[in-house]
Amino acid sequence: MIIVNSLEKSFGAQNLFEGVSFLMNEGERVGLVGKNGTGKSTLFKMILGQESPDSGTLTVPKGYKIGALEQIISFTQSSVLKECVQVLSPEKQWEHYKAEIILSGLGFSEQDFHKDPATFSGGYQVRINLCKALLASPNMLLLDEPTNYLDILSLRWLKEYLNKWPGEMMLITHDRDFMDKVTTHTLGLHRKKAKKVKGDTIKFYEQIIQEEEAYELTRKNLETKRKEMQSLVDRFRAKASKAAMAQSRLKMMKKMGTMEKLDTEKNLGFKFNYLSCPGKTLMTIKDLSFSYDKKIENNVFSNLSFSIDSRDRIGIIGANGKGKSTLINCLAGELVHNSGLITKHPSTRLGHFGQTNIDRLDSKNRVLDEILRANQNLSLQAAHSICGAMMFDGDLSKKKISVLSGGERSRVLLGKIISHPTNVLLLDEPTHHLDVESIESLIDELNDYPGALVIVTHSELILRSLAKNLIIFHKGRAEYFHGGYDEFLSKVGWEGQPTIEKKEKNKINKKEARRLRALERENQSATS
Repeated sequence: MIIVNSLEKSFGAQNLFEGVSFLMNEGERVGLVGKNGTGKSTLFKMILGQESPDSGTLTVPKGYKIGALEQIISFTQSSVLKECVQVLSPEKQWEHYKAEIILSGLGFSEQDFHKDPATFSGGYQVRINLCKALLASPNMLLLDEPTNYLDILSLRWLKEYLNKWPGEMMLITHDRDFMDKVTTHTLGLHRKKAKKVKGDTIKFYEQIIQEEEAYELTRKNLETKRKEMQSLVDRFRAKASKAAMAQSRLKMMKKMGTMEKLDTEKNLGFKFNYLSCPGKTLMTIKDLSFSYDKKIENNVFSNLSFSIDSRDRIGIIGANGKGKSTLINCLAGELVHNSGLITKHPSTRLGHFGQTNIDRLDSKNRVLDEILRANQNLSLQAAHSICGAMMFDGDLSKKKISVLSGGERSRVLLGKIISHPTNVLLLDEPTHHLDVESIESLIDELNDYPGALVIVTHSELILRSLAKNLIIFHKGRAEYFHGGYDEFLSKVGWEGQPTIEKKEKNKINKKEARRLRALERENQSATS
C-alpha cells in the first residue's frame, strides 16, 4: 500500500497541489487523469523519489519495488535483446524468452532482437524502455503515456498484457478507451485536489459534475440567505428596538461563512471553418503509387484507388512504418506520388495536420503570430478569437512557440487549420499530446464538421466514433475497405489475430466438441 497524505507542491507562482491525499491499495490498477499542467507527471516523480513535496508525506512500504517507463533514452548494450534482459535479476537471466514475447508484442521482429538499439527510431527506442519496465516485474508500475508511440496492433497487445499484470499500476494516457480497459480505479487531479473512484473515467467525470453541481446549488442557496439577512440588518440596524435582532443576524452570517464560486475550467472550444462545395466528390484518387526512391519494387503503396465525398469519414489504419503518413502527405500535396492521379474539385480546400507540421512552427514566433501567418486576410480580432478557442486567451497568446509543450503546439496547429475555410480535413494523429478533455472536444467537433475527414489514428475509440470507411495498410499493401472498424474486425481482422466471426465459430465448435464428448461418455456408460 502507498499512502499519500496532504501533499503540497508549487513551482514559482503556480500552485499544483493543495492537500492531495489518496491510498494505492494492493492489486489496484489506477488511471491518473487531469488536464495538461495539473501535475500528473510531477506526482509520478514524487512517487519515484525524483521530486520532493513542499509539505505532506508519501509513504512507500519497505522493500517495495517501483518501476517506470523511462522517457530518457540511454542504452548500454549492443543488441535490443541484451539491453532488455539486463534488467532481470542474475538468477533469472535465462528468462530471455519473456523479453522476446514482450518485444514481439510491441512490434519487433526476431531480426530486430539482435540489432543495436541506438539504430531504431525514437518511437521504437521508447518501446525498448517499455519492454524493460515490464520485464523488471516491479511491485508497482508507473506508465507515463506508453501509448504515444504504439501502433494499433501493439496497443491491442499491451492492453491484454496489462490486464494480466499481477501487481499495482498507475497509468497516464490520453487514450481514454485504452485506460478504461486496463484500470480498476480512476484518480483525478482536479482543482489542485485528488479524487479517486472505483471504476472508469466516465464514472469519475460523472461524479465530478454531480459534486460541482451540488456545490453550486448550495453556494447559491447560501448566497440568497446571506442577501436576505443583510437586507434585514440594513432595514433594522438604525432602530433601537430591532438593534439586538440585527446584531444576532450579523453573528449568524459570520458563522455561515462563505463559499467561493468555482473558477470556470478552460476547455478546447472551437468550430472548424467550413467552405461549402457544390460538388459531391471533392477528391478522386486513381491507381496511386509511391516510393521514396522511385523504384516500383520499393513502393510504399501501389495502385490505390478511392474517392473522398463531401461527408466522408475515412480512417487510415495499420502498423507503424507501413505508409499511413506517407499517404496523407501525398493527399496534402507535400509528397509527389510516382504514378496515378489525384483529381480535386475546383472548390476543394484542404486543412492538413501532419506529424512534421508541428516542427514547422517558428520557435521565435508568438502563438498569435502563427495564427496570423496561417491566413494573411485574418483580422487581429479574429486571430485573438482563435487563440482563445485554443485556450490561449489574453496574454497567453503572446507565449513564444519555443516554450510550449507538445499539447500546446498541437493546439496551435489546430488553430492554424481553423483560421482558414476548408472542406476536407487531412489529420495525422491530431490527438498526440492532447489531454482527455481536449480529445473529447475534438471528437465532438469532427463529428459536427460538415466537410470530409481523412484521419490517421491508432485510437480504437476515435475509429469507432468517427470512421465510416477505412484505408488499411496490411498484408504488404494498402486497400480501401467499405465499412467501419468493428466491421473490419469482424470480417477481415488483423494479421495473426482471428476475426470476430472466427472467434464465434471457435466458440461454437468448442461447445459442439464438449457436447459430443458428453454424449460419448453417456454412450460408454450405457454400454458398460
